[in-house]
Amino acid sequence: MADLENWRKRLSVIDTQLMELVAERHQLTERIGEYKRARGISTRDFAREKDVLEMAAGHARRLGLPESLAEDLMRSLIRSSLTQQERARVSAEGQGGGSRALVIGGAGKMGGWFVKYFASQGYSVEVADPSGEVAGFTCHADWQALALDYELILVATPLRACNDILRQLADRKPAGLIIEVASLKTPIREGLDALLSAGCDVASLHPMFGPDTELLSGRHLVFVDLGQPDSLALAKSLFASTMVELVQMGLDEHDKVIAFVLGLSHALNIMFFTALAESGEIVPKLRKISSTTFDAQLAVASRVAGESPTVYFEIQALNQYGGDALEKLGAAVERLRSVVAEADERGFAKMMQTGAEYLSAGQDLQGASAGD
Repeated sequence: MADLENWRKRLSVIDTQLMELVAERHQLTERIGEYKRARGISTRDFAREKDVLEMAAGHARRLGLPESLAEDLMRSLIRSSLTQQERARVSAEGQGGGSRALVIGGAGKMGGWFVKYFASQGYSVEVADPSGEVAGFTCHADWQALALDYELILVATPLRACNDILRQLADRKPAGLIIEVASLKTPIREGLDALLSAGCDVASLHPMFGPDTELLSGRHLVFVDLGQPDSLALAKSLFASTMVELVQMGLDEHDKVIAFVLGLSHALNIMFFTALAESGEIVPKLRKISSTTFDAQLAVASRVAGESPTVYFEIQALNQYGGDALEKLGAAVERLRSVVAEADERGFAKMMQTGAEYLSAGQDLQGASAGD
């Protein structure tokens, strides 16, 4: 018992030393970030990341440690450093400069993300949301009671409310840039057209990431071209200091893509957890005998199940192009059921082969997070 206690004490000392080294590493990466900003150097250096990971794997081999452990550790440290540098860059290069911004729907999850983001950019941010307040910010229950003399107004509300709000904003004709971040665009076409007809500056965005996102590197932000190049450029400039990947497309093209990127993936997970729930099996029991594939699918499905039913229903029901994705999903389920029922091994293998070929041709695709 004395040996065990001594070993534990030694582990505690090592753990403390590890934290001190991590803190020292963070201080160095902060100085590196300042150096890069001063010289206009990109925050992310993929060649350097590769060198760091390969070096860590080499050290692990020599020390008899699993290479995966070293790589996972270094990836976590790199991600933490990048998050730290990105936040500092956003703050240093922010577009706000004390300008005023209003986030309609700022008490919601995604609205709250934009509230914090614009604040980090130097905007004086206010929130308009009847459902609640955001600590640390001036909040209003009714945006229509405000003068709307803001340089930036962002609408982050459910789809069915968004279209009405955009039309009401068009009646008021505020001078600042109006941005909406709806998951679908065709259901709010009327509101967008009203703003354009009123001569308002408007931009249409869709963040392809969830409200818990801290590091924007590797994430996508979609910009819908509404025929206002100046407004589009201004909206893009709000994210110029980040590492987010900007994607531009047309309004109808956006919804056609979203029918598969979000509609199909959401539907697949809803079917998965519905089948589990109706099977009578208990999740903890299944976990005891689960596989790697089951665990990964269950993790994604759990996140989907925890999201807003209203938002997810709107993505399914309000997209005029959504039916195609659901029909293809239903056809795929029927085909799988058919080849299994008929003991058609060749047909089954063909489905697997087709999938492998399709996915290998698009390995650069990144899975959307459940909060998208």
